[in-house]
Amino acid sequence: MQKILKETPWDRQVFNFPTYELVNTDEESFAAIQDVSGHITVKVEPKFPIERLQRHGFYYCDTLINPFCTRDRFTPVLKKEITVEKKLDVARLFEISAKAFTYGRFHRDFNIPRSQADQRYGEWFMRLAAEKKVFSLCFDGELAGFFGYDGNRIALHALGEAFRGKGLAKYFWSVACAELFKEGGHDEIFSSISADNMPVLNLYAALGFRFRNPLLCYHRFRK
Repeated sequence: MQKILKETPWDRQVFNFPTYELVNTDEESFAAIQDVSGHITVKVEPKFPIERLQRHGFYYCDTLINPFCTRDRFTPVLKKEITVEKKLDVARLFEISAKAFTYGRFHRDFNIPRSQADQRYGEWFMRLAAEKKVFSLCFDGELAGFFGYDGNRIALHALGEAFRGKGLAKYFWSVACAELFKEGGHDEIFSSISADNMPVLNLYAALGFRFRNPLLCYHRFRK
């Protein structure tokens, strides 16, 4: 079964039921999980036969795309008031992380309460912070948000409510991506976002990112 399902213990900790990702999508694998209880995620390419997923109880939740940018294509826009720091006010940033996300696939899942979907992002931030994989985003010395990463992958980012909707995101993301290129010595950085998250999609495009590898995300839940 390990070659078919991969456990996701970070989700199980929040949701309090078994959680998995489906690794293989052949008919034998679908048959093997028929009686498995809990929550299962599967990500497939757009050409995958959807009727097969529906036949086995999976329902659509999101379309994910992968923004990526090479060092030579990166076109930052800088503002002197905006800086990044490694020092974290974990409590304040946790509050931001637990309230900032509305486009996540678990927020769309009718089997997951909104409060638990919010908590999932808060716990994700805490893991990144514990591993020292977060930049603080600051405006003129004031804490504005965070930018979490894992290697060259941009993992999780958010601004506090007071800094949203003011055209500042491109400046925050510019300085954070520049720091990620510099600190990690990467030739390329990438992320994963919901295709419906147009503000972030446009933000990445403005900084020189391109997009690849769209995936359809389906869930299944059984008690």
